[in-house]
Amino acid sequence: MLLSIDIEAVDPLADRAPFGQAGPYERVTGTAHGEVDPDHPANRGIALLAQAPRNTRGRVEYSTGIYLLRPADPARGSGRLLYEVNNRGRKMLFSTLADAPAGINDPRTLADLGNAFPLTLGHVLVWSGWDPDAPRAKGGLALDAPVATDEGRPIVRRVRDEFVSGTRIGVLEAFRLSHQAASQAQDRARLTVREREADAPQEMPGADWSFVDARSIRLREGLVARPGFLYEFHYDAIHPKVQGLGFAATRDVVSHLRHHAGGIALTGRPMSHALAIGISQAGRYLRDHIGQGFNRDEEGRRVFDGVLSHIAGVGRVFLNAPFAQPARTCTQHEDHAYPENAFPFSAATLTDPLTGQTSALLRGDDSDPRLIEINTSTEYWQKGASLLHTDPLGQRDVALPDTARVYLIAGTQHGGRAGMTADPGPAVNPRNPHNPMPAVRALLVALDAWVVRGEAPPPSRVPTLADGTLVAADQTGFPAIPGAAIARIVNRLSPPGDWVEPARSGTTDPVTRGADAYRPLVCKVDADGNEVAGIRLPDIAVPLATFTGWNVYKAPYPEGELADRDGSFLAFAADEAARRTAGDPRAAIAQRYAGRDDYVARVRQAAQWLVRERLMLERDADACVERARGDPRLNP
Repeated sequence: MLLSIDIEAVDPLADRAPFGQAGPYERVTGTAHGEVDPDHPANRGIALLAQAPRNTRGRVEYSTGIYLLRPADPARGSGRLLYEVNNRGRKMLFSTLADAPAGINDPRTLADLGNAFPLTLGHVLVWSGWDPDAPRAKGGLALDAPVATDEGRPIVRRVRDEFVSGTRIGVLEAFRLSHQAASQAQDRARLTVREREADAPQEMPGADWSFVDARSIRLREGLVARPGFLYEFHYDAIHPKVQGLGFAATRDVVSHLRHHAGGIALTGRPMSHALAIGISQAGRYLRDHIGQGFNRDEEGRRVFDGVLSHIAGVGRVFLNAPFAQPARTCTQHEDHAYPENAFPFSAATLTDPLTGQTSALLRGDDSDPRLIEINTSTEYWQKGASLLHTDPLGQRDVALPDTARVYLIAGTQHGGRAGMTADPGPAVNPRNPHNPMPAVRALLVALDAWVVRGEAPPPSRVPTLADGTLVAADQTGFPAIPGAAIARIVNRLSPPGDWVEPARSGTTDPVTRGADAYRPLVCKVDADGNEVAGIRLPDIAVPLATFTGWNVYKAPYPEGELADRDGSFLAFAADEAARRTAGDPRAAIAQRYAGRDDYVARVRQAAQWLVRERLMLERDADACVERARGDPRLNP
């Protein structure tokens, strides 16, 4: 339970600018303090909790940063709470749903807020920390969690860290360990390298690397990490934090704000409903929050009434375990064998072909929220998203419960947002700039209506086996576009492998990796290479290019491997002469549209259809048409 919230500051947001009917907002920052009873049934699943230090009441304490944006006049607000799970300490809501600049973790000005869409809803917006190791710089939110011990003695385990330079977090000059090393003696550790997941790891001589300190290592001077190669470090780690308290902290913060007098005073009025949204890692967190039973508080009350998970695939987070590493995320090339892709995947009740376990992500009781899961094409190629709506072997479509919806936003890459460019980066093809947020905004509004008024959202929109739109990666029908790399592999999900083993002297053998057990599928494409199913926003329905959720690496990266969560953008030729010169099998723009007016009319028709289906908001449809009018690729 949450004991108190210490308020550090209350400031007007954006010089008291009004946001629709909600009027001006206030920014509130503080620290929440809580404790959990290790013997309470709601907490017994928290790993290492029994080995954590206790206070005089026999409870385990934690604290977390908390950040609110609330209507200055509570009576003008919606009376509902929207909690965004932070992603590695970062607030993503404005840089994604509001088309605001990326990298702003403490929004204060109108420019920081983009189109301010979340504020126009009138909700109280809330963030808090859940990951003890999330970066705290620049307003990052993290959890202060205790260290577990073995009856007062330090806990030591053999663990594995993976490092890849030049992909997710830029060029690595040093390798930051997930946990403190128990010893900096080189004979207690081992570093290996390989180009691809399927390759045998090659041990690096001790002369080629060294400890910087107990939390990092580096290669010897003159030796640079090869871009995209997989470096694995096996070492004895010490002092594990009780990281699973992050689930309890989120549960307790939201419950406090909804039901405790102090929380209600902070929100300004009682909150009738609570919604949650999570993007990427944060969406995986929400799936795990539900699956591990944390959507019921210690008093037995439901925490979130509605949950929107965006670009999570079927993953969870590696959080509630000894020596966890929640920043990990498995793709075709990186972070294999960590416990992310654990059955059950779907909200539907299914049987795991590996273990015989029958289960569902939703628990089938009154703790279940209304659940919307949105994915892009990338999550079908990289994160097993088809397993949300098929059996684990990809042999049959499954019916979801009435409380769940699943959507594919066609032709979009992971992390798509406004303002992205087609710079290829480490990939062969130009990367995909398609913005999925008009659909995400509409579906968040639909979730709110579902929870508050019982108005069912649009039916799920996904490719299916029944209509032939869900296929194997080498059967999509993608056209042979000259100069374009084509992906024909998919991330085959395996059951979690071993990341930790009992401490022992000497080095360890390579981690045991699970055999393939699950069969993800992807969406079929049309003659242009654009996906035929899911939510086809106007850029896909009325195309000027081919948009995919996959791309492949170029040298010096491991050539041919799926580029980490990147898609492709392959523009159409402007006219027939250019098309013939390039040998492009796709029709040129001039042959598709009879000038700009024709193109704009088709975009308007596609946008209006999406509005009628509640998959796009009116203002986004209008903006889409205006953008089409000014597109320089069309003739007057």
